[in-house]
Amino acid sequence: MTLFQSILLKMCPSIKYAAQRFYSSKNIRNIAILSHIDAGKTTTTERMLFYAGKTRFLGEVHRGNTVTDYLTQERERGITICSSAVTFLWNGQKINLLDTPGHIDFTMEVEQSLHAVDGVIIVLDGTAGVEAQTQTVWFQAEKHNLPKIAFINKMDRPDADFEKCIKDLSNKLEAKPICLQYPCKDSEGNLSLYDLIRLERFIWQSETSGRVFNAVPVAADSLLRSLEEKRNNLIDQLSGVDDPLADFVINSDGFHKVTNDLIYAALRRATCQQKLVPVVLGSAYKNIGIQKLMDAVNDYLPAPDERNRLYDCFENDFAGKVFKIVHDTQRGALTLVRVLRGEMKKNMRIISDKGQAEVVSKIYEPLADEYREINNVDAGDVAICAGLKHTVTGDLLVTSTTSLKNAQKRLNKLVDKNSSILQNIPNTEFDDLNFDLLNEVCSLKTHIPDPVYFCSIEPPSTAKQNAMEIALKQLQREDPSLRVTYDPVTGQTVLGGMGELHMDIIKSRILTEYKIDADLGPLQIAYKETIENPAKSTFNIEKEIAGSKQNVSVTLELTKNSKHIFSLDKSPENAQNLQSLRPKTLQMLRKACLAALERGPKVGGQVVDTQICLHNINIGRGTADSFVMAAASQCVQKILNEGGTRLLEPIMSLQIIAPNERISSILADLSRRRANINDVLPIGDKNKSVLVDAPLAELSNYSSVLRTISSGTASVTMQPNGFIHMHANEEELAIRRAQGLE
Repeated sequence: MTLFQSILLKMCPSIKYAAQRFYSSKNIRNIAILSHIDAGKTTTTERMLFYAGKTRFLGEVHRGNTVTDYLTQERERGITICSSAVTFLWNGQKINLLDTPGHIDFTMEVEQSLHAVDGVIIVLDGTAGVEAQTQTVWFQAEKHNLPKIAFINKMDRPDADFEKCIKDLSNKLEAKPICLQYPCKDSEGNLSLYDLIRLERFIWQSETSGRVFNAVPVAADSLLRSLEEKRNNLIDQLSGVDDPLADFVINSDGFHKVTNDLIYAALRRATCQQKLVPVVLGSAYKNIGIQKLMDAVNDYLPAPDERNRLYDCFENDFAGKVFKIVHDTQRGALTLVRVLRGEMKKNMRIISDKGQAEVVSKIYEPLADEYREINNVDAGDVAICAGLKHTVTGDLLVTSTTSLKNAQKRLNKLVDKNSSILQNIPNTEFDDLNFDLLNEVCSLKTHIPDPVYFCSIEPPSTAKQNAMEIALKQLQREDPSLRVTYDPVTGQTVLGGMGELHMDIIKSRILTEYKIDADLGPLQIAYKETIENPAKSTFNIEKEIAGSKQNVSVTLELTKNSKHIFSLDKSPENAQNLQSLRPKTLQMLRKACLAALERGPKVGGQVVDTQICLHNINIGRGTADSFVMAAASQCVQKILNEGGTRLLEPIMSLQIIAPNERISSILADLSRRRANINDVLPIGDKNKSVLVDAPLAELSNYSSVLRTISSGTASVTMQPNGFIHMHANEEELAIRRAQGLE
């Protein structure tokens, strides 16, 4: 910020918001806050907003008055369901923060958010260390090559274990943590922090709600020597990954001449290059350590102009990514956009990479469900747009098709010069039949996980049918992990979701936000199917439609394969015939065959681990493309029906934490649920952690059952862990349940 802007800001606080628009890309930090459920993400976010002056009171999750948890369901349940974006200023930097859910059912919200940020804060519960969902979100951030800061929360509690958290980071996440602070508790258990770089003790004043803290130099000789030793270890660890600092240490013959500024610079380089993970600590609920966490965000996480160099192919033209869509009752669909290059202005005409033209009617600063209108957004920033009716999560927004084509040319030249540029780009998959480098790389190719539960949904009356369809369409646009399909056999609308909680939240939102008391049918397990043995068959069909003769003969073979692959027979007798097929015909056949694998013959589950090989096809003159696709699809179905399939059931990984005296009854109950006990680990002196793999079919309402068994003292978290073949008896029972006979 310039001197003139700083003077204006001091003279007139009311223009503080306008001053935000002066911030350049290097003074912006786009971050997401990730953790296991109940580790303290939302409480940490509330403290950041409070100390930055964005809010005037401290919101509490248990009181249901937090800024980022604004949905009715979030405030009633005390959990985060949807990612929320907030913006605030801290020490000359603008921070755009995304508060994400910690529950496994809403992992898709985390995945969408990571496309819009340049770094993440991983929050650990100081009493539990690295938990199941911590590992999930950590590896999601790894997949996106995002630098990380670890914040160990709840360090005020008597059972908090700082050393265990550090070991968990190293052992469970294979990270290289570097501790910048160390905890200190007085005789009354009050928490303060030692800064290992500055050799100071930070003491927060509780009477000021944590606004004021004092930095006291360490005076005691024995304590000072201990902290100096830790500081030297920090420098030694840091110099092992940072060459400039290592050169200085070697030339200065020791650590005593290493200044704080040299350490800060080396930490920033190592963090941005993902060589180390800085670790800070505190207690968000007790208002300790949050200001130092925000300082770490400014000091160590990268600015937008230090990442995403790939988008330089747009030069000064506007380019933005849609990473989330929410619906507001008054403003309609609101689109959250990360501006990658150029500038987005109010009333600007843009197009998506799909060619759909849109107009940005209004632009808002993100602050959860509060909206403050602005006129423009610069490169590197995040904003909310109103008026975009057709864009969906994952779209790349540009100013014109010409801009998109020019960027494509520049990108191709860049890749030709340096082919390794694609190696660090996440979620990039290439299709040999149809490859567009810019769309493959620059669009959000978000992997949408397969649903684990299905259920039917019915409106309370036929008069509400259209309203329910509109509500589902809006919810699906907002939440891509929600699958909405129509079953032509039963005539029902079917929902697919990530878990019982996910489906319950959808029903609750339809009632509270759209005033439709929809009826959800019983939850059904999302089984998959796979072929038992390789099978080959020929399908012939000849028909006359509207006076035109349609004739197709197709020979296909289904074999075992870990991926869905459509291939061509390369034997000499068939190769020449297949090579004469048009690329368009091959694409149609591929699409039809893979679509036929979406419904298996036993319970209608997706057929997986199957490769389709085209051996031969003869198409009569004048045969319609749709007829060819139908013939290929029916051939696949014929092979599946004749060859038979096996059911695969989803398996869940559970982590159960319970008191020692309750473990035996919990294990006895799990043995009746076809569970596989992987390990039982001690947590302190009184609790144990049970790691289990169990079929999802055996875990219906398990959280309530566990509370009953343990008298409310145990907790459980679960996440999908693939599919396994079912035993014949269990398969027969599953088929009867799917048919409504059980």
